[in-house]
Amino acid sequence: MRISQVGEFGLIQILKGILSSPVIGDDTAPVHLNDKTLLLTTDSMLEDRHFKRFYPPQAVGWKAISVNVSDVVASGGNPLWVLISLALPDLEVSYVESLYEGIKTACDFYNCHVVGGNLTKSDRIMIDVFMIGKAERFVSRSGAKPGDKLYVSGTLGDSKAGLELLLMERRQYEEFELKLIERHTRPTARIDYTRHISKYANACIDISDGLSSDVWHISRMSNVKININSKDIPISQELRLFCNKHGKDPLDYALSGGEDYQLLFTHPEDRYNPFLDMRSIGSVEEGYGVYLDGRELSPSGFDHFKLA
Repeated sequence: MRISQVGEFGLIQILKGILSSPVIGDDTAPVHLNDKTLLLTTDSMLEDRHFKRFYPPQAVGWKAISVNVSDVVASGGNPLWVLISLALPDLEVSYVESLYEGIKTACDFYNCHVVGGNLTKSDRIMIDVFMIGKAERFVSRSGAKPGDKLYVSGTLGDSKAGLELLLMERRQYEEFELKLIERHTRPTARIDYTRHISKYANACIDISDGLSSDVWHISRMSNVKININSKDIPISQELRLFCNKHGKDPLDYALSGGEDYQLLFTHPEDRYNPFLDMRSIGSVEEGYGVYLDGRELSPSGFDHFKLA
């Protein structure tokens, strides 16, 4: 049996079983130290898998930090410290300087600090970020309760459209297309939700692999049934314009598009905050599985190892 047959998340379950770890499987690993809860997370970005050499290096650096901050926020915490390991070919030093300018800008924005790292030589660029955060209350994927509403921040599917536009390598883009490209290359972790998630969420995950995949993680880990209403899934005007121009369905992008780094979370309806851009897209019930408009929803988001 090959890795492509079990997929990324199947492999994680196999490794989790070998390690006999009750912690592995959330956005971050909570480590309790005295009276504090530290959040540990790591994420890698590999050239030609997560970004192209022609992407602005400042944007690549920003994104490398943001994707890790997003995991910390999904666990109800704030980022503190960062270690960065770089694998580099024989690049111009100016590229690495620009990469770190983006990293510094992101760390200043999120109020965290790079405290070290490692360098090695490679045929392709790889950026591996290890981050430590802190939470007053750790929020897992496993706490969704029957009776909860399912909420999402922001809009979904924009990053996938932005990626497709980038890969066209056109000389000119329309204004709405540039906004979609920016949402792919320079996502902003939803730190404005940290306090809300920490205080009220029963379960939370950041949408990195796509709604249809990430909602299954909550269902499986919480052992609940989740119903989603397609008409309530938030879709941006820019994505609608893109899909109209290219004859595509925006709902497909919202369900399968990864790297939006919005938050998907559950809590009682009376915890709704009208001052945040949160939207209820479904509900949690007793049972198992994920259903879209009454039909079972199959995971169609990103998996590093799935067969094409």
